[in-house]
Amino acid sequence: MSTPFSKSGAARTDGSSVRIGALVPLTPPGWVEAGRHLLAGLELAVREVNDAGGIGGTVAGASGGRPLELVVRDTAADPRRAAAAVEELAGLGVAALAGEYHSVVARAAAAGADALGLPYLCSSAVLDALTDEPTERVARLAPAQSHGWRIYADFLLAAGHRRVAVAAQPSVYWASGTRVLRDRLAARGGTVVPLDMGELTPAAVCDALVDRQATALLLLVGHPEPAVPLVRAVRRDRRLAEILIGAPAGQPEFGSWATALGEDGAAIPFLRYLPERLGPLGDRVGAALRERLGEAPSFVAFEGYDTVTVLADLLRSHGTDRAGVARSWPRVDVEGTRGRIRFSRTPGIGVWQWAWPPVQVVDRDPAGPERFRVLHTGPA
Repeated sequence: MSTPFSKSGAARTDGSSVRIGALVPLTPPGWVEAGRHLLAGLELAVREVNDAGGIGGTVAGASGGRPLELVVRDTAADPRRAAAAVEELAGLGVAALAGEYHSVVARAAAAGADALGLPYLCSSAVLDALTDEPTERVARLAPAQSHGWRIYADFLLAAGHRRVAVAAQPSVYWASGTRVLRDRLAARGGTVVPLDMGELTPAAVCDALVDRQATALLLLVGHPEPAVPLVRAVRRDRRLAEILIGAPAGQPEFGSWATALGEDGAAIPFLRYLPERLGPLGDRVGAALRERLGEAPSFVAFEGYDTVTVLADLLRSHGTDRAGVARSWPRVDVEGTRGRIRFSRTPGIGVWQWAWPPVQVVDRDPAGPERFRVLHTGPA
């Protein structure tokens, strides 16, 4: 999918608009639901920027501002497709690049953007090593995986889990998450029990959980396959009635999880990046996103909105020159939907990083799976 300009807000075809390239997974095997929420946030913020006068306008409805134009490309969770899209968008003259949900795809986008001198604000991908080498051109809103997953490990430890099984598929992202969990648990006497989902059926996983005496099973796998059949198998195995199922990557955040699993999908803790209570801006944006999506917005939709908010502020304050935008990450100081956004250099992270967005461990309430319960919050 591609759009020549944002579906919302003012748009012009005379070359006067300020273009932002947006990478979003909109078709399988990408997580389409996450992509839809991310795009909704991006588009809503573009519309609001244009309603307020665009880039350079100072008063709502002002004619002097240049409209912001969102040029969307579907990555379909394919790193090669994302790399090609980055080259295309750079050739189309975008001032900056935004978006992406899948970490491996975002890595490819970041590498391409850096090589082309194109500033990139990554919305949702969390892999620590977003780039191979430190760069001034790339920034990120989502917390690094090591930060969020350590908080998740602390939640497990506080709940008394010391023997944690990890059902994982082959992936740089899942392998990185497993390392974070293993290191954090080991420091407190805990153990990670690896279960290779390339080799095991759901029934074999259940047997392994019993044999290895695990008290928790973490789903480091794709949704709906094999996550849904794995959850069903564990829930129906009487030997595992007391085991905790967890999904740190956030699979239960989206409505399709509840639709597929119903009550079986409740009480499965996951990470999400929202404060316990939104402020006035977050409440207003959340209501607008709900109307746009026809359902409760996920944290990914808020990440999309905040991405454009940051880029619009940079473009207004520091101009549309790519090099100027890239130099301006440390000057960002803007109110987002989930708190004040500023970027800094964080040890071990090679890009400009918001350190940190709010982090929660939540689950769906068994008494009403459409509701979420906050179980644990991480330090800022």
